[in-house]
Amino acid sequence: MSFEAAVHAQAIELDRLSLDMCAAAGSGHPSTAMSLGHIITVLMFSSMRWSPDYPDYPTSDRLVLSEGHAVPIVYAACAKLGVKIGKDPENRRSMTVADAMKLREANSEIDGHPNPMEGFPFFDAATGSLGQGLSVAAGLANAARLDGIDKRIYCIIGDGESREGQIAEALDYIQDHKLSNVLTIFNCNEYGQADRVSKQQTPAVIAAKLEAYGYKVVSIDGHNPKEIKAAFDQFAKISGDPDAQPMAVVAKTVKGWGTTVMSGAGWHGKPATGETLKKAIAELDQKRVEMTTSLVNSDSFEIQPPSEAKPSEVPGIDIVPLSEIAKKFDMVSALQTGKMATRRAYGIALRALGHQTDRVVVLDADVSNSTFADLFKKDAALTNRFFECKIAEQNMYSVAAGLSAGGKVPFCSTFAKFVTRGYDQIEMAINSGANLKIVGSHAGITLAADGPSQMSLPDVSWFRSFTTMKDHRGNPGCYLLQPADAYAAYALTHVMAEYEGVCYMRTLRNETEFLYSDSTLFNLGGFEVLSEGRDILICAAGAMVHEANKALDLLDKAGISATLVDLYSLPFDTDKLLDIANANNGMIITIEDNYGGGLGSCVADALTASGDAFTLRQMYVKRIPKSAKTPEEVLSMCGLTAADIVKEIMSVLQVA
Repeated sequence: MSFEAAVHAQAIELDRLSLDMCAAAGSGHPSTAMSLGHIITVLMFSSMRWSPDYPDYPTSDRLVLSEGHAVPIVYAACAKLGVKIGKDPENRRSMTVADAMKLREANSEIDGHPNPMEGFPFFDAATGSLGQGLSVAAGLANAARLDGIDKRIYCIIGDGESREGQIAEALDYIQDHKLSNVLTIFNCNEYGQADRVSKQQTPAVIAAKLEAYGYKVVSIDGHNPKEIKAAFDQFAKISGDPDAQPMAVVAKTVKGWGTTVMSGAGWHGKPATGETLKKAIAELDQKRVEMTTSLVNSDSFEIQPPSEAKPSEVPGIDIVPLSEIAKKFDMVSALQTGKMATRRAYGIALRALGHQTDRVVVLDADVSNSTFADLFKKDAALTNRFFECKIAEQNMYSVAAGLSAGGKVPFCSTFAKFVTRGYDQIEMAINSGANLKIVGSHAGITLAADGPSQMSLPDVSWFRSFTTMKDHRGNPGCYLLQPADAYAAYALTHVMAEYEGVCYMRTLRNETEFLYSDSTLFNLGGFEVLSEGRDILICAAGAMVHEANKALDLLDKAGISATLVDLYSLPFDTDKLLDIANANNGMIITIEDNYGGGLGSCVADALTASGDAFTLRQMYVKRIPKSAKTPEEVLSMCGLTAADIVKEIMSVLQVA
């Protein structure tokens, strides 16, 4: 059988199985899947270098399905090839057609959209929230280059999806970093969900845009095996060449290819059932007769194996004391002042970590001289592991997810306010099991002069929501960290690097006085008791620890004995905090420099779950602030000064 006939026959089999899978599930996107039958066949049965027995092998070529709703076609190919599936790497089994027919079932590895954490290691990241896959592919390509691996990364994007702004961010990024080992494939089947795609997303316009971006564009018939293979062969010749022009394929395809009853509008996200399904299958069978009279099996193709991976070890991480690192980096004078911005301590920690392990990589969004990530960037031994993402935060987080899948520990830095632009991307990274570290500097209202457009105010409540759930490893979905001084920020950066999972840390622009030393131990889920009293428990984090510290002196003069806890981690040790609260007559006040739903709500949940009687008063930002010349003015504006804290405590304790 000729290669062309074999591809047609195999693609029709995959299309049929996609129809059956979605019919059995009662949902799914078979018509989109069918538009990719030929492309997936050529990729997975011929062009990609990989092993169905080891689908996540380190040197394998990778496929990122950005239009994740088309996943039935990939599942169909994996069922035909017997790709290994299962959450436990030591006990995986070969996927079967019977597995494919369990699409979207609660106890099945065959999830509704791609997700490696559900037991499908062929994929590197969860996709389906459109627009993110190309950035993930870029991160995988970055990781491969760092490790010297000749790995090709294929990314399939829908034509309607190409309207997403993150696609443009990723296209720019690939050009900036000369990632010729990424092949961007646009599946142009003409239809989105509600109707035809815009004229701006037609094959000709997409091709013209790509050429303007600087890509070598190859336009093909996405159902012509010869043209598909020729395009992939062309990519193979230039992949990995840093001087080569990155390549993109614009594939014109048919949604619901091979049938009349499934093509055109009205079939997005709808499985065929009953007579419609029978007719669609019959039409595909007729298509087989027209294009090839032979049956096909996977033996008709030869999959090239990946190159052998070099053994690798994951080194441990030691926290070299900040005072020692300051000597090494000629920063002793900065420590001698008795204060330092937590953002600067973060940058110092990054540089220290970079010299300990080559797994640590750093990404920034054009603000590295403010986040202090430039301390890593400017170190000649580390600069190749710094990735400038420019003003494109969404792309940055998804690139980081790809780097994580490539075995790296990515730290992403930007202003905390701009972290909010990437909420969707961060959530998808959490779903993917990514080992992502996010650091937002210039956090909270003490930013002052720049005003609310630069202040992060809802970020704590958003990240806090992930502290209330468990990830696929059984750990909190995210740890939220708010160091109050440089020693805490330095140590917690190291702790984040050691932890396998997502962390978010807020850092401050302003210098803060030292509260701790090299001898203080910081842990995820921990907190520090800064003063012990008997009348009321004060819980604060970040900048507000210092304001609460000022309030202690005023309270002492008023004869009130207060306990101050630096609640630097969410979640925290609930039982330990409850013991402290009980020792303070069950009276608690929480203070935070952001909108509500964060630290105070976390404490409230712990108190409620205990079933004991407590009195809690929450202090947080309850209005939209404006710019002011000093942090003190903004704190006063929002009712969060030391004097305001004292007044609130007096009210709670009913002291005149």
